[in-house]
Amino acid sequence: MSPGKQASEREAAAPMAAGARLESMRRRVRLSRLAVLSAIAAGPVALCVAVASAPTTVQAATSSKPAAVRTAAVVADPGGYAQLFVSVWLRSSADDATSAQARLAQSMAPDIELPAPAPAAGAQSKPESVTAVRSAQREGGTWSVTVAAQYADGSVRYYAVPVAADPVAASFTVTGAPGVVAGPARTEVPKSSYGVTVPEGDLSSAVGEFLAAYLTGAGEVDRYLAPGVRMSAVSPAPYTTVSVQQVSAVEEAAAGQVPADGTKVRVLVQVEARDSGGRWPLAYELTLKARSGRWEVAALESGTAQDGGAR
Repeated sequence: MSPGKQASEREAAAPMAAGARLESMRRRVRLSRLAVLSAIAAGPVALCVAVASAPTTVQAATSSKPAAVRTAAVVADPGGYAQLFVSVWLRSSADDATSAQARLAQSMAPDIELPAPAPAAGAQSKPESVTAVRSAQREGGTWSVTVAAQYADGSVRYYAVPVAADPVAASFTVTGAPGVVAGPARTEVPKSSYGVTVPEGDLSSAVGEFLAAYLTGAGEVDRYLAPGVRMSAVSPAPYTTVSVQQVSAVEEAAAGQVPADGTKVRVLVQVEARDSGGRWPLAYELTLKARSGRWEVAALESGTAQDGGAR
């Protein structure tokens, strides 16, 4: 047989072979569907067996390489790590490198020198509290964390701490000694959206009674809530009395008579709470909803209220 004739026969046979394989795969898919439908009729156990035994020829024929799954690395804020380091670093001393505070500081920053406070300083050199106030991410997986240290005399000192972060291993290392820096500047406060003054009346009485129940246990909180809203009082009750000092609103509807049912208003309530330790100025943002001629609390901006769908 000539080479040309053999090539022609191979070219003719190739589509037939491909068609046979495709028909075989179709037949297996039909059989698998039939097996699953039969298993559904037979019960859940048979269904599990049928699904587990279903052929995967079609998927294998479609792609021989598994799809790559990519997960984005979560970069954790090292603020808490820097806060802990500054706390133990300020409480340690190079003259006592074996103390618990010094050993912890050295484990978090192996190459950083310990401070050496003067003996006469004593407790005055140790902060009462240390708090991370700002974290800024830099290039190459590094961060700069600003930490505030407050002392017994009321003074505050700010430290900038360089931290390297490894998001894969979820680990941190302080890479340089802390540096004393100026504290963050005070930002300008935008004009409040609560520009409507609410006089004494139905709304101020409603919020006063609600906050008294919420903070002192004087009555049930549920009676002041809109339908579908769930909220629990603070327990144990932290205050003995609560009095409303001022109510401001976003919407003009809050300043007049109770409007039509379904009207919602947002208010800022300034209150004075009292307990055995003194008096405390507090503020709450509330959303109220009108229903049947009265105001009901629809939301408290503290994450404790849940609107159950009432509109």
